[in-house]
Parts: sequence; C-alpha cells; structure tokens
Amino acid sequence: MGNTLITTNPEILNGKPIVKGTRISVALILQCVASGMTREEILKGYPTLSWKGLEAALDFAARQFQGEEVKILH
Repeated sequence: MGNTLITTNPEILNGKPIVKGTRISVALILQCVASGMTREEILKGYPTLSWKGLEAALDFAARQFQGEEVKILH
C-alpha cells in the first residue's frame, strides 16, 4: 500500500518528498520534530499542513529506515 499523501515533483523543492498539495517537505517536518516541536505546534506553524499529512510524512520517514542499521556516534 503506497502513501498517497507524500509525493515528489522535480519542479517543487528540487524533487524532495513533500506533503501533497503543499510545499512542506518531509525533511522540514523531521527538522521540526528534532527541534522539539509538538505535532500541534507544527500544525499551528504550517496551517496548510493537515493532521493526516503530518502523520503521512512521519510514517514515510520511518519507513525509509526499515531494515537499515542506524549507527549512533558518541
């Protein structure tokens, strides 16, 4: 089953994965989460982003790492 809310278009943000119907990239959403923003704060800061779009972006990002070993440097 594909994620229909995440799309790419070479003419939008150089083809980075974005939430469909916005110019909000999956990477931007991850940066917001990494900076400590809550989901509610992200949605308030990006009014064109829906709850479903936010969840789809996080799911898309998580699936990129499935089956891969992630090494943490100390």
